[in-house]
Amino acid sequence: MNSTIDDLMVPDVVVISPDTTVAEARTHMLRGGIHSLPVVNERGAPVGMVTSTDLMADCPSDAPVEQVMTRGVFTVPRYADAHVAARVMHNHKLHHVVVTHEQRVVGILSSFDLLRLVEEHRFVMKNPPTPPRRSPRRA
Repeated sequence: MNSTIDDLMVPDVVVISPDTTVAEARTHMLRGGIHSLPVVNERGAPVGMVTSTDLMADCPSDAPVEQVMTRGVFTVPRYADAHVAARVMHNHKLHHVVVTHEQRVVGILSSFDLLRLVEEHRFVMKNPPTPPRRSPRRA
């Protein structure tokens, strides 16, 4: 089970800028069937994250996502082992982390991607021990 984040991430991630409207973010999520959007600056570096939960807040549709996004986005490096992402997500109670390479967004990893890894490597019970050939001595 030595998978890297690069093996598991979704590489075709939809990103938005801080001035994208709440309505546009909702449209991206609905069209793509996704629940989070990394918010990036002009250099492609992550500056926040908008989730479907964030968009449920009472906020005007024409407001920029900068008003509802979570700042201080958690990132993981592209070529790290999957357990690094699992630890970050568990410790911070996250369902998504942004995958970066050289400080640019290159993908996204969700808790469902990690569950897929577990499912593909199901625990298989080994054969039980065989009984001894001789019966134990009685005293």
